[in-house]
Amino acid sequence: QVYVAESGGGLVQAWGSLRLSCAASEENFSFYGIGWFRQAPGKEREFVSAISGSGETKRYSDSAKGRFTISRDNDKNTVFLQMDSLKPTDTAIYYCAAGWNTASATLSEYVYWGQGTQVTVSS
Repeated sequence: QVYVAESGGGLVQAWGSLRLSCAASEENFSFYGIGWFRQAPGKEREFVSAISGSGETKRYSDSAKGRFTISRDNDKNTVFLQMDSLKPTDTAIYYCAAGWNTASATLSEYVYWGQGTQVTVSS
């Protein structure tokens, strides 16, 4: 069982920045790919970004590309999502998840999920 927990959400104005963190309990953290997903009210959960266990492979959704940066510190069992130039359309609950695949964009390939952190971007 791997426990992951998100933090760093909050309220920010448009064009502002937030840095989300995903902390994991697993000692073999580098074995896991980590994905970020988000879910806005009334919408399905969607892929945002993912990173392989080594950190060498990174993937972004079209909406995140150029504005968000994913990174990881395996010594601290933590993955970060730096979000810049935020838009009101980025408002959602953001979830991180751990899975065996490397930097997958597919929701069903992730096994362990956090509870989510709310990101609200005001116009």
